[in-house]
This record gives sequence, C-alpha cells and structure tokens, in this order.
Amino acid sequence: MQNKKLLPNWEPSNNVCNFSYVSCKNNKVASIDLSNNDLMVEYRSVADNLLTIETLESLNARNCNISGSIGLFRSGECSSSVELIDLSVNRISGSVEGISAFSSCSGLKSVNLSHNLFEFNTGLNSNNIGGVVGMLEVVDLSNNHISGTDFIPWILSNGCGELVELYLSGNNISGTVPEILKSCSKLKLFDISRNNVSGEIPMEIFSNLTNLRSLLLGFNNFAGLLPQSLAVFDGLERFDVSSNQLTGEIPAGICEGTSSVSSSLKMLYLQNNRLTGTIPPQIGNCSQLVSLDLSFNSLTGVIPSSFRYLSKLQDLIIWNNMLSGEIPEEIRYIEALENLILDFNYLTGSVPASLSNCTKLNWISLSNNKLGGEIPADLGRLENLAILKLGNNSFSGRIPAELGDCKSLVWLDLNTNALSGTIPPDLFKQSGFIAAPLFTRNYLYIKNDGSKECHGAGNLLEFGGIRQVDLHRIAPRHPCNFTRVYLGVTQPNFKNNGSMIFLDLSYNRLEGGIPKELGSLYYLNILNLGHNDLTGPIPDQLSGLKNVAILDLSHNRLNGSIPNALTSLGLGDADLSYNNLSGTIPVSAPFDTFPPDRFSNNSGLCGIPLPPCVHNDSKSSNHKKSNRRQASLAGSVAMGLLFSLFCIFGVIIILVEMRKRRRKKAAAALEGYTDGGGNSYSGNGAIPSNAWKLTSTREALSISLAAFDKPLRKLTFADLLEATNGFDNSTMIGSGGFGDVYRAQLKDNTVVAIKKLIHVSGQGDREFMAEMETVGKIKHRNLVPLLGYCKVGDERLLVYEYMKFGSLEDVLHDRKRTGIKLNWATRRKIAIGPWKRPTMIQVMAMFKEIQAGSALDSTSTIAPSEDHFGAVEGIEMTIKEDSEQNH
Repeated sequence: MQNKKLLPNWEPSNNVCNFSYVSCKNNKVASIDLSNNDLMVEYRSVADNLLTIETLESLNARNCNISGSIGLFRSGECSSSVELIDLSVNRISGSVEGISAFSSCSGLKSVNLSHNLFEFNTGLNSNNIGGVVGMLEVVDLSNNHISGTDFIPWILSNGCGELVELYLSGNNISGTVPEILKSCSKLKLFDISRNNVSGEIPMEIFSNLTNLRSLLLGFNNFAGLLPQSLAVFDGLERFDVSSNQLTGEIPAGICEGTSSVSSSLKMLYLQNNRLTGTIPPQIGNCSQLVSLDLSFNSLTGVIPSSFRYLSKLQDLIIWNNMLSGEIPEEIRYIEALENLILDFNYLTGSVPASLSNCTKLNWISLSNNKLGGEIPADLGRLENLAILKLGNNSFSGRIPAELGDCKSLVWLDLNTNALSGTIPPDLFKQSGFIAAPLFTRNYLYIKNDGSKECHGAGNLLEFGGIRQVDLHRIAPRHPCNFTRVYLGVTQPNFKNNGSMIFLDLSYNRLEGGIPKELGSLYYLNILNLGHNDLTGPIPDQLSGLKNVAILDLSHNRLNGSIPNALTSLGLGDADLSYNNLSGTIPVSAPFDTFPPDRFSNNSGLCGIPLPPCVHNDSKSSNHKKSNRRQASLAGSVAMGLLFSLFCIFGVIIILVEMRKRRRKKAAAALEGYTDGGGNSYSGNGAIPSNAWKLTSTREALSISLAAFDKPLRKLTFADLLEATNGFDNSTMIGSGGFGDVYRAQLKDNTVVAIKKLIHVSGQGDREFMAEMETVGKIKHRNLVPLLGYCKVGDERLLVYEYMKFGSLEDVLHDRKRTGIKLNWATRRKIAIGPWKRPTMIQVMAMFKEIQAGSALDSTSTIAPSEDHFGAVEGIEMTIKEDSEQNH
C-alpha cells in the first residue's frame, strides 16, 4: 500500500483487534471494513493478505481504488469462513471468468463486483464458473463492461444452485432472456435493467421463478404486451418494465393475487412505453402498492376512484398521458400519499380541497391541464408540501394567503392562469424558517427559451424511469424549444433557514403593489411576476434577494424609479420592460450590462443603455412690452434665465467633453495598435492585426469589467493590448475551439489570463452580457474565478485568474516541464472532480452542463490552459478540484 498513513496502527507489534476497521469475535478477526479508503493496491494484495485470514467472515473493500485482475490465490487458500466479499466501485478489470477463483472460498455466500471493469468474451470455459455460482446466494456484476448474448447462459451453465439474487444491470447484454433461467427456482431478485435485451416478456420462463420478489426489466428493448397476470408469483413486490417498447392495454388482472393470497405488489413501474386504453379500476386491488408510475404513455379515460383503496400508496405519477375528467375526491383517503404528479393531461374541474387530508404530500404537480376554479386555501395545511405546480391551467380568484403556512414550500409555480387580486404578503411568512426538504426523485428542468408561446420561467418535471432521448414525446404539449434542458436531483442548498427558491406568478391578472415581504426570500433564484397588472414602485426591499439570478417584472404598470439598492444583486437577467418606470437607470452593474429591450416601453426611463437623460427647463415667455420699465424687468428676468441655462449647458458640455477625451484616449491607444503600432497576429498568424479594427468609431473602447468576487480596477482595451504586447504570439498560452488564451502582466505586475473568444454563432449581446453576469456571481470550489469580461465592438474578452503551472495535460504527461509529480490519489481526484452532481440551484444558475474536457486541478496549481476550458453556452469556465475535498 503506497499511503501507509491510511492505516497507521496496522503494525505487527499491535494487537490485530486494535487495528482500524477491524472487528473481532473471541479475540479473533471476524470482519474488515475498509470501504471508502484510497488504498491504491492491487487485488492480489487484498486476496493474499486478507482473504486468507482463517476466521474472517466478511470483507468490505468498496471504493478503495483497487486495481488489477482476479486470479487464483498465490499464498494459501481462501478462508472457509468468509461469507461476504464486497469489492464494488473499484478498477478491477480483466475477464469475468476470474471470479472462478472464489470457488476455494467454500463458505462464500455473497459477492459484489459491481461498478468495475470486467469484460466477457464469447467462448469462455464454463467448467469452473458453475462451481462458484452454484454455492453463492448473491451475485452482483452490475455496471461493468459485460456484453453479448451468451453471458447469462454461460454464468448459469452449471445451474443456479442456491442463487437468490442476480444483479446484471448497467451492462450491454443483448439477445433474449435465455431458457436456462428456468432452473433458478430459488431466485428472488432478477435485475437485468439498463441493457439491450429484446423480445417479448417471456412469462413462460419467469413463471417458473415462483419465489421472485423483484423483476427488474427497465431500460431495455422489450416489445409486445404486458403479462395478463402476475399471480404466478407467490409474492412479487416490484415489477419494473419502464422505458421499453411495450404496447397494448394495461391488463385488468395485473393486480390479481392467488386463490389464497392477495397481490403483494408494492412497486409497479410501467412508464415510458406505448401503452393505450384506460387505467383498469382493478389496480385498486393492489392494496400493498406503494409506488405507481404510468407516465409517458397514451392512456385515456379517467383516474379510477378505486384508487381510494391504495391506502399505502406514496407515489401516484401519471403525467404526460391523455387522461380526462376530474381529480377524484377519493384520493383524500390515500393518507400516505407523498407525490401527486399529473402534469400534461386533459384533466378538468377543480383541485379537491380534500387533498389537505393527505398531510404527507410533498410534491403536487398538476400543470398543463384544463383545471379551473379557485386554488383551495386548505392546501396551506400541508406542512410537508415543498413543490406546488399549477401553471398553464385556468385557475381564477385570489392566491390563497394560507399557502404561506406551508412550512416546506420552496417551489411555487402558478403561471398562465386567470388569478386576480393582490399578491398576499403572508405568502412569504415561512421565509427563513424552512428546513431543507428531502427529495429522492429525479427531475428534468426545461428553461424558458424566450419565445412568445413559451410562458413562465421554466418547467420542473419528475423524470424517473424515462429516457432523455424520449423527451420529444411531450413536444406537442409543450410550446418551449428543448434547447435548455437539465437533469438532476432536486435538493436546495440550505438547512434550517431556507426560503422559496422558485416563484412564478406570471401571465395572470394580479394587481396592486409588489409586497415588500418578497425581499425576505434570501435563497430565491427565480422571480417572475411579468405579464400582470401590478402597480406602484419597485420596493427597495427586493435588494434582500441575494441569490436571485432571474428577475422578470415586465408587462405591468409599475411606476417610480429603479431602486439603486438593486445594484447589489448578482442578476444574470432582468426584464423591466413595458411598465411606467421613470428616472435614470442605475449606472452600475448589473443594469449597465442589460440590452435596451430589457427597459423598453418605459416612457420615463433614460440613461444607458437607453438614450441619455435630458433636463427640461422652463421656457421664458415673450410678453408684449407696454413700457420701458416692464421691458427692463422682463429683460432682467430673461437675462437671468439665459445665464442659468448657459451655466447648466456649460456643465453638460464639460461632462461630455471629459467623456469624449476618455474615449479619444482609448481610441488613440487602439489606433496606435491597429494602424501599425502593433505587430501581433490573431490565432496562428494567418490573420493580420487590423482584424481587430472596430466596425464603428462610436462603439465603446473601454473594457466593461464586471465587479465580481474580487473586482479589478477599470481597465481600458489599450491596457490589455499593452499587457499582452498587442496579443503577440509569445504571450499565448493556449488555443482551442473557443478562442485563444494569453498571459497578461498588468502595470502593477498582476498576472491574469485573457481569453479572446471567437465569434460564437447565434449569440447576441443580450445573451452574452446576461450569461456573463450569471457566471460572475457563481462562487464554487470547482470553478476558477472569472474576474471580468469585455465587449468591444464584435470582440469578446474574458479575464480569468492566472494559474502558472501549465495545462492539465502538461502536469499529467510532461513532468519534466512542470516539475510536478502526481501520485495515484491525486490523479484519481482529478478524474472524479468534475462529475460531482451539481445541485438544482447551480444547474439553473449555470444554464449549461460542464464539458468532459475541462481542466482539472487537484492541488490548486494546475493552469487552466485553453485546451481544457469548459463552456457555458459560448462562455468558458475552468474547473478546479479542492485538495481538501473528500471523495
């Protein structure tokens, strides 16, 4: 073992029962649990030193960075006392035939080799493998590199023996389910999900497995009809055929039990197939059912009232079908219900107020239906309710203030209804007291693409058991383009002081003012109040929305000025258009980065990016002079007014001239470069330096540098030209698909990295500036800070923190150049770093996945060269891996 510090007390002089991770019985070793320790050893060392301990009963070496292949024991035999071996989540490779070595472990009952690199080659000798499988009760080979049609016949070639659980998911096994499976009469769990198995569901084979408790066939290519009955299984609890190609109707007998025993089915997953017809009322006979998912099919008819008998049901998920009728009142009897997800159907009527009887409800999602009436105030009694989605319906009346009593509410989407009245201030009284709700479901978030037909900020959809490639199936029902789609797990990033993170009340008929209590939503990420009839000023208290990334107040009748307090927000996008706002637009970030259309149709607004403000002075009237005294008095008044006007215009002219001089100074610096003062070439030298000349002399020449986490002072484009010697090739440190990166030394000897982007196709100024503000506000240990950005004419420049030790490729493969030696622990952290799942907030903030080719840095010293930049739309990020981060 390379890192002996992991096991400091494993010394010959110590009592073995005092070793870390060792448990003893009668002063003899009984079990060893080394899981999640970065041992960096070969399998052979583990086998010869640990599995040969005579009294050892179990060895857990999960996620220990074990490599090599499995082979025969070199020193002694495997202990006959060993019953359990867990070597999952390692890098053990080679042929799966190697597991025959465990045949010498005569007492072995369970082997877990999942998440490794085992392969299967057709034609392997099956003489030895049968001896292993025949004595085992549990075999887990899921998530390896096993492929082909012959693997299951090979591993079961000598019978199943005592086999109870067989896990083969996440491989590339193909063909049909083999006949030999019939011999596995003791099998209780068979998992072949996420493979490439085809054909019809072979009930003539499965019917011999009468002891089955879990039959997992999801994410394959099974076709044909569902089995007419599952009664052949005495105690089947989980039946999963999600994401296949099954057709026909759901059989009425699918929940039939045997003559003496009722159905014991707990989980029925039929989502993402091609099923038609109605939902059979007989599903109500599955009295033990805990989770039912029929989503992504073409089911019609109504939701059966017989669901009232499913008293243990926690998940009722039937979204994206063609169901009609009302939500049955009988759902009130399902007191265990936690998730009610019925989006994208044709349901009518109102939401039953009796849903408040289901006090465990956590997620209610009824969007994109034809529901109407008022939103029941009784929903405020649901203390566990975290997500309430009622958008794209026809709800009317007022927003119930009682929803503020939902102590876990983090996501409220009521967009595109006919709601009226004011926004109740009590709606936000739970802010600062929300504990982090626990979500276990996968989600899909479709961000609004900005088209007129696409209402609201975005749509959050439950997406468990559905292939992402089948997302197009909701296109006819969803007007938004699927250009920004994100998958993940819903999990807010607060503990006990939380607030809403998403609030969308857009496209309603709300009136009155914006409640100042909105400012208490510290963790709010998206606020959309657009397309209503709101009036009054924008409250200064909105400056409390410290995490808001998107703010939409457009298409209302708001008046007054834009509060300067809002400049403290790290907004990525804000839309204040189509209101009655007046005054000067704040001249600092983030407002000076937004395009004019974000402020348009406010007749009283002025200042960047709109036309400059003009002061209207009173005009002196010409009165008819009746005598000399009146003429003298009038002349004196006129002269006084003219003198005042002269002073005012003089001040304006001085300010304008000062601004022009600054522009001329920057232009002079630029002309000195473009007219022959510089000798650099862009890219590989094929493009002359005058390619930098701006298309219009009126465009700003000073660099617009956003004030991010560590703001730089204001720089000019000429400063950057000087710092890079006119972007000379000698200062270039990287070149890739998004542009070139230069090392720049500023006048105070500060060193930064400047990226000159190529022209990103289809990205306009508005989107560039908005995304830069979004990127700038992100603070994360895995992101190298973006210090600023520059928009000069058609050119785009990014300013990054400079890291001096070269690219990741240099550090990994050119040790002489960098002088850095990486051990395997560091290399492994580098490999794992970027794949840590982002939270929902981070995904919504970044708006784009990080690419696999990004730069990594396990020691905070590896430089982000151009070849290893990730991308957010056309805007690059660099990833770092904190050396102190646990893996």
